[in-house]
Order: sequence, then structure tokens, then C-alpha cells
Amino acid sequence: MTDISRRQFLRGDFSGKKAVIRPPWALAETAFTAACTRCCDCVNACPQHILVVDRNGQPTVDFDRGECTFCGKCAEACQPRALQKKQGEAPWQLKAHIGNGCVARNNVVCRACGDACPVQAIRFRPAVMAAAQPEIEAEKCTGCGACFAPCPVSAIRLAQA
Repeated sequence: MTDISRRQFLRGDFSGKKAVIRPPWALAETAFTAACTRCCDCVNACPQHILVVDRNGQPTVDFDRGECTFCGKCAEACQPRALQKKQGEAPWQLKAHIGNGCVARNNVVCRACGDACPVQAIRFRPAVMAAAQPEIEAEKCTGCGACFAPCPVSAIRLAQA
């Protein structure tokens, strides 16, 4: 039997495949896996404690634990340079996406994701005789993950734009 998370079980995702999200400023996956020595310095440096190690001992982001503040401490701690923070460059191309399981999209008032978003990228459009509908302004979304954990039905995912 494949090990799946409780969240995957409740979503009906029995594939056992969880999207791998590397820390901010990670090299492309092939280059990252080649450069990463599994030292865990980035994991230990993260003040938000959202970096965890995967089955291969490499760092991944777990937004269930909180949001990324893009402080850069993980990249500073990375001696093998698998994480390379470059001035003026976005930390990653992640964007939040709201799925059909969203309670607001099912006519239940909820604004948990919008309240949690530090850059106000999630807005709620009023609807006639229905709950206000969430919309993500992609150009504002930083992919920080602040909206992920507060969602009561796990309707938010973070994926490459």
C-alpha cells in the first residue's frame, strides 16, 4: 500500500504522489538534486520551520506548517549553492490556485484565504444571492502559502504559474 497523507485521502488522491515544492531560490530540479548535499542547513535556518526533508533527505516546503516570508536565510545557509538568491529575481514561480472544493464557491461564506493573504492577492467578488466568490490576482500573488493552511477544506494548492 502506498503511504498517503490524511489530506490526500480526504481529497480522494490515492496516487501517493505529492507535488514537490523546493525551497525558494532553488535551482531547476535536476540541478538542485545534483547540487543538494542533504546537509539540512537550509532546513535548520528557516525561522518559519516550513522546510522539511523528503524521503530522499532533500528539503521541501510544507505549507501546512505556515507561510514563507522570503527572508532568504535558507539560501544564505546553503553552502553547496543549490539555493541561489539573486537580487531582483523572484524566489519561485508558485501561485495559489483555488479548487472547486472551495466552500465559498459552494455558496458558504468563507474568507479565510483572503484574510490570511499578506499582499491581498485574494479578493472576493460579490455575487447575487450567493456567497462572495474568491479571485486570485496572479500578478500580486507571491506564492508564499499564507492562504494554504487556513483553508478549512484544503481547496488551495500552490503550483508553478
